[in-house]
Amino acid sequence: MPRPTSKQELLAASEANYKRLLDLIDSYSADEVNTEFAPGTLNRNIKDVLAHLHEWHLIMQGWYKTGMAGEKPAMPAEGYTWKTLPEFNREVWKKHKEMAYDVAKASFQQSHQQIQQIISSHTDKELFEKKRYKWTGSTSLGAYLISNTSSHYDWAFKLIKKGMK
Repeated sequence: MPRPTSKQELLAASEANYKRLLDLIDSYSADEVNTEFAPGTLNRNIKDVLAHLHEWHLIMQGWYKTGMAGEKPAMPAEGYTWKTLPEFNREVWKKHKEMAYDVAKASFQQSHQQIQQIISSHTDKELFEKKRYKWTGSTSLGAYLISNTSSHYDWAFKLIKKGMK
């Protein structure tokens, strides 16, 4: 699927990859969804992946709220840089490691809808015009939303497929 360049394409890609991911997850039995992936991955099972996606939805919502209020959000988070993203993702994993699978799935589904609402509230120009918002720097709001939805869901799909082999 090509990278979205309009609101409708972004909504469609986000929803298609979301559905694809949930269909994959729903194809596993209750026992299988708790299966540990092979060593070497931070997110050790499907629950961890869903919790990771949910937390990144919350992070995106925080950036959005702060940025749209005219302030510069800490990206990816206070005390971290994009170069230290693996360390930050370890903190995300620690934060949610005790979360139950059902809670992680429901939280992911809810936060996905919240991100879809953000996308829906903007025009094509607001989403895809580079440098439109000071807080997004040289890129567009849409680029952040693509990274947080359709691209991230594709990453999760591939990780789960590989982990469940």
